[in-house]
Amino acid sequence: MYKAVVFFDLDGTLFDNEKNVSDENVAAINELRANNILPVISTGRNIFEIQYVIDATGINSLVSANGSYVQYEGKKLKAEQISDDVIEEILAFAKQQGDVISFYNNKEFALTFENDMTKVNYRLLRLTPHVDPEFYKHHEVNFLNVFNYDKDKLYQDKFKGKLSLVRNNPRCLDTMKWGVSKQTGIQALMKKLNLGDVPSYAFGDQMNDLQMFSEVKFPIAMGNGVPEVKEKASFVTKSNINGGIVNGLKHYGLID
Repeated sequence: MYKAVVFFDLDGTLFDNEKNVSDENVAAINELRANNILPVISTGRNIFEIQYVIDATGINSLVSANGSYVQYEGKKLKAEQISDDVIEEILAFAKQQGDVISFYNNKEFALTFENDMTKVNYRLLRLTPHVDPEFYKHHEVNFLNVFNYDKDKLYQDKFKGKLSLVRNNPRCLDTMKWGVSKQTGIQALMKKLNLGDVPSYAFGDQMNDLQMFSEVKFPIAMGNGVPEVKEKASFVTKSNINGGIVNGLKHYGLID
């Protein structure tokens, strides 16, 4: 039985500003393991996007794609699948808006088309996209991105009861099956591993971390986090580039 579980968001949290995990944070994760504490990545990203993080940290338990795909020590625990009829509905709506949709599963992704917004996005994420507007017809889809800057409410109202949409970066909306979030992914992992009575902690900085914060006992906001996240936190640590992870773990006595 683990003594505790710690969930780490990546961008703006476990990552530095170059999308890497610092040596300091890797050492802290290794110390958590030595103390019989389970580290888990909890991210809006999909697993294939972050293999280099898994390799660097040794963390292979993940709540990925905002809860759409969950695994423990490399083995799938739960995967949500967005149905073709819902995908076709949002494709038609996005086409009216002139917006790009990207399809994801735990292994790969594709776009309906490219534009300047997607080129910037995937350059920052170190990914090389390809265009396949019919990807969903021959691949399982766990997760979508909808590319726009300011249509959150428009899509949320249109797809209420079918899809959950939350902004994770300025360029796109993370899109999951209705009701799916980091919170539901954490619930699935905790239940499967019988960890309901184990103290739980989470580090995050953005709006898609709010539901995760509702699920853990000790939510920890990064100093660079948005105000809404800091308001929900039991502790506000330093920024992601100023030792925020180590500071937060030491605050709760999880590492020395």
